[in-house]
Amino acid sequence: MIKPNEVADKAALKESENYAFRVFLKNNADPDELDEQFKRLHKELFSEYDCSKCRNCCKMFRAVIPSEDIEKDAQQLGMPDEEFINSFLEYDDSEQAYKTKNRPCNFLNNGDCVLGEHKPEECRLYPYTDQPDRLFSLLSLIESAEVCPIVYEMFERLKKEYNFKKETQTILLMKIIGD
Repeated sequence: MIKPNEVADKAALKESENYAFRVFLKNNADPDELDEQFKRLHKELFSEYDCSKCRNCCKMFRAVIPSEDIEKDAQQLGMPDEEFINSFLEYDDSEQAYKTKNRPCNFLNNGDCVLGEHKPEECRLYPYTDQPDRLFSLLSLIESAEVCPIVYEMFERLKKEYNFKKETQTILLMKIIGD
């Protein structure tokens, strides 16, 4: 498995290949079968990976904290709601929700989330590779491959499963440019 501190650089080297693979999947993959492949790889890879040794997602993204979670999150940290909001959150008008103020996340402590079982849903579900409709979210997964070693590995394994090679990439790119 690729090391967490190497994933951004390695993914950058694979970026054009990953975009070509996305085009290939859009044109050739069965959506339900692709979902099953992602679920299988998700289960397999996460079963043997210790996310607490990485936490790139916590270091690079700002989490959304739903308004209905503020009270229980504040209680988890033993502080009043208003203090919790002022200390850790800012309101994002575009998303109509609170987001964490900082990167890395203020709730990250020694590889664990101090919110424990109250961790935001989007954090619990990240990188969404076991969720339905992966064919329609491949762009966000390509971005996640720059952050998460598991997603990077999934793309590499899927390329092998689909027998996707650099020659395929070149043909696809020529076809796109020619159209």
